[in-house]
Amino acid sequence: MPIPQPERDLPGPESRGGTVFDKIRPLRPESRQFSAPVGALNGIAMAAAPILLAKNAQAELFLLPAMANRHGCITGATGTGKTVTLQVMAEAFSRQGVPVFMADVKGDLTGIAQAGASSPKLEARLASLGLDEPAWGACPATLWDVFGEQGHPVRATISDMGPLLLGRMLNLNDTQSGVLTMVFRIADDNGLLLLDLKDLRAMLQYVGDNAAQFKTRYGNVSAASVGAIQRGLLALEAQGGDRFFGEPMLDIDDLMQTDAKGHGVVNILAADRLMQSPTLYATFLLWMLSTLFEHLPEAGDTDKPKFVFFFDEAHLLFNDAPKALLDKIEQVVRLIRSKAVGVYFCTQNPLDIPETVLGQLGNRVQHALRAFTPRDQKAVKSAADTMRPNPGLDIAATITELGVGEALVSLLDEKGRPGVTERAYVVAPGSRIGPASGAERQALRQSSIVAGVYEEAVDRESAYEMLTARAGSAAPATAGKAGKAEPRPAPAANEAGDGGLLGGLRDVLFGSTGPRGGRREGMLESAARSAVRSAGTQLARELTRGVLGSLLGRKRPPPTR
Repeated sequence: MPIPQPERDLPGPESRGGTVFDKIRPLRPESRQFSAPVGALNGIAMAAAPILLAKNAQAELFLLPAMANRHGCITGATGTGKTVTLQVMAEAFSRQGVPVFMADVKGDLTGIAQAGASSPKLEARLASLGLDEPAWGACPATLWDVFGEQGHPVRATISDMGPLLLGRMLNLNDTQSGVLTMVFRIADDNGLLLLDLKDLRAMLQYVGDNAAQFKTRYGNVSAASVGAIQRGLLALEAQGGDRFFGEPMLDIDDLMQTDAKGHGVVNILAADRLMQSPTLYATFLLWMLSTLFEHLPEAGDTDKPKFVFFFDEAHLLFNDAPKALLDKIEQVVRLIRSKAVGVYFCTQNPLDIPETVLGQLGNRVQHALRAFTPRDQKAVKSAADTMRPNPGLDIAATITELGVGEALVSLLDEKGRPGVTERAYVVAPGSRIGPASGAERQALRQSSIVAGVYEEAVDRESAYEMLTARAGSAAPATAGKAGKAEPRPAPAANEAGDGGLLGGLRDVLFGSTGPRGGRREGMLESAARSAVRSAGTQLARELTRGVLGSLLGRKRPPPTR
């Protein structure tokens, strides 16, 4: 029986006010079928149309939007078609009115913002596979870039990143991570905002210089741990991390937009340069996922997801990750489903993903794996064991035989059960396969709903400015006390009545004048001079830091949104 097709009004552009879900509007679904013989319907009734993902001679394989928030993974060796599969899924979600976020590691996903076109080569391939020509069309897209070069800048504050993710970014051990957590707590207790790297540097120096003061309340602060964190910040700054931390911070609502036709906006993060710093890349995406989890309300079961998040090169997220971070990832993936968010991991081998996370990924697309060594063959067998068996298909043998664009597909049915693994060809996208040109990128940035919102950085008063001002006000008082303590030497007259034991003691303490008129310092005079010199050096240091802070930390007015 045909799928019911409820009528829905397609609204125009929404204002930037209201809740994030007020901006998302579904499209009219099309009549489709799910994993049924070609030409037959299985009678599934749902508001959002099933998404045709792959097809073989016997069946069409559909991804059910209501099951899309049960997460999934796209796996396979390099050059087997993972990127196109990701593009097909992102395009389908966008046409359903679902906003999407994905990282563009190779620089070729921006073509999704341009309409595709037929070609003799494509027509021949579609004919040989028995596939229909796709509906050509572009998807609305917003370009992002941590470095602000190929898209709108993306920023987060140090406080929002938190000590756990920041410790991962800096490759800290448990002791150093504990000190970093302590620094965050001291900053919170003292009302010191941690917005950018210079704030964290100033806070680390403040805690290190006053370690004895914080010992009884917060615990030991070793100079070695503070130094290790400072070195990590230097390395992070050299990788360009200083451009990521600051304000204005990314507003999650700006990722969850639809266009005038009700199509979900595809958010594309330029990650080709970011991938040169794998830990920064992985931690940034995990921060985004955690932010979604913390800010979105509970939604329960919906006819389609509210947002879909694609995590390319997912193995970087789990490589050498501490247990505390792995537990955090597992928790987010497990619980974010109830907030109507689908998470899809893209990597070469499903074994790159921990079992606790892999077991929660219901929708699976496995492209070809290569098995040239005994180790590779073992990996292929293990990957095959993670798929639902098909009595008529040797999955382990088939994985190594798949061609480009061909995959083993297992999708959840309407009851949430994994479908039997099928060998099929992934359908072609209706958008362009390949990168957008420089002019097309520039046009996308200028027409974006967030154009001009994030381009200008803002540096407001925070921990660095407050600590610098506090040190600057304390230095003159210290110098004044030291100046008052300087004794004035007694007259150098060597009277006859001053000799003996008392006269010798006076000379030792206050100094004396030699027979040729030379002056010899006493102990008290020498100590006072040393104190003044020390106070003057400290004052000079604080004044220098204050001058540099005023030059490098200039404030800019926040942008008007």
